[in-house]
Amino acid sequence: MATGSQNWHLDLVYDQWSAVPVSSPRPAARYKHAAAVFENKLYIAGGSRNGRSLADVQVLDLRSLSWSTVKPIVESSSGKLAVLPTISGHNMIKWGNKLLLIAGYSKDESDNVAVRFIDLNSHQCGVLETFGDIPVARSGQSVTLLGSKLIMFGGEDRRRKLLNDVHVLDLETMAWSIVETTQAPPEPRFDQTAAVHAERYLLIFGGCSHSGFFNDLSILDLQTMEWSRPQIQGDVVKPRAGHAGATIDENWYMVGGGDNKSGAVETLVFDMAKLIVTSLAAVKGGDSLASEGLSVSSAVLDGEKFLVAFGGYNGRYNNEVYVLRPKPRDSLHPKIFQSPAAAAAAASVTAAFALVKPVDITEREDSNLKAIQTNGYQSHLSTEANSLRDQKNILELSLGEITNENSALKTKLEDINGTYSDLTKELQSVQGQLVAERSRCSKLEAQISDLRKMLESMQSMEEEVQELRMQKAAFDRDLELATSGQHQGSGRFWRRGR
Repeated sequence: MATGSQNWHLDLVYDQWSAVPVSSPRPAARYKHAAAVFENKLYIAGGSRNGRSLADVQVLDLRSLSWSTVKPIVESSSGKLAVLPTISGHNMIKWGNKLLLIAGYSKDESDNVAVRFIDLNSHQCGVLETFGDIPVARSGQSVTLLGSKLIMFGGEDRRRKLLNDVHVLDLETMAWSIVETTQAPPEPRFDQTAAVHAERYLLIFGGCSHSGFFNDLSILDLQTMEWSRPQIQGDVVKPRAGHAGATIDENWYMVGGGDNKSGAVETLVFDMAKLIVTSLAAVKGGDSLASEGLSVSSAVLDGEKFLVAFGGYNGRYNNEVYVLRPKPRDSLHPKIFQSPAAAAAAASVTAAFALVKPVDITEREDSNLKAIQTNGYQSHLSTEANSLRDQKNILELSLGEITNENSALKTKLEDINGTYSDLTKELQSVQGQLVAERSRCSKLEAQISDLRKMLESMQSMEEEVQELRMQKAAFDRDLELATSGQHQGSGRFWRRGR
């Protein structure tokens, strides 16, 4: 990919993430930011890094691949100018010539959800005044746009209470309302993704609670306000939270996220009409695309649609930009979402039709096959062959990388085995020394026991010696008294004699 080329996107391989070589310094690495694309420019606002929220707004020109900084301003009550407050865990929605920043946590402590705006023409920013049943402040919620209405689901409030409520903000009246739903809603959660299909169905996927992670799909019919939880067909999907999602036509792309053990390495493509999920574009575990709190947005360049991913955290904060060029997918014969009862009835009718009309279906398939063969069949085969050739090249490259990685792992395993053998020998030596030390300790304990007995015996002997000393002292006193009396008598006799 040539840096600075205006047509860099034409060199991309289908369904593969490619790093974008930007021509200017990248913004600070971060996660839990918000992103949106407007007129071939990717806008990044806020986020978190090292426990601190950010307040900047960065812009990537998708044509020139150069970063720049936007400094939105707001007039305060004192007439001075102030920048956008620090914020993280919010959502960003493009509405007209404005970017709306919804919910999230900021230094402006508030009990209710705030809706901020950045005017992309004047760079003015501020807080929109809303009315009605304003939701409680939260982070990790999902926000989607349907017509002129924002639909917000779930999240975690400031007291760490998990939510599964649905609120709608009418952007024309700026009035919030609470949606009363029927059937069982999704479990309370945060850091999930959401999308709207066919201007009627709200889809909620994944997320987490305080005790686990989800890989379920819930659908809210926005006409009947009825929740359902249909089965997902296709590839097995691991539970995840902190992932990002964006829609292109009937397909919902989800990238990143993970659980407490590892990041999600595969990008998911969810056919919203057919309820089929496919895994593609797997990356390595340490890749920044296997991060939580990253963003992914859809963009259009020269009539072709792309996905643009930025940031995230996977043990380190990231600020790389990746682009994926989705391969066009069949969107014919879309499946219609229905309530559980209607879906069961439709399934019964379909099954009955299949039993009654097997011959007609076969004849129709034969007719379609002949039509394909007589109308550009060779061209179809050529296109498929080119596609298969591209996929073969990609698989060969992947196989080479896996072979090299396996070789490196084998060498590392041999080193580990050698180290293990050395450590085993050292352990056996230490165990022998430990046995000898235990024997020596036993002997010392026996000697200590003997010494204690000797000390006890010496104490008894000392008491006897002390007793004998006392007796001797008494005897010496008696003897001295007796001797003293004899001397006194002799003295008197000598004095008389004189």
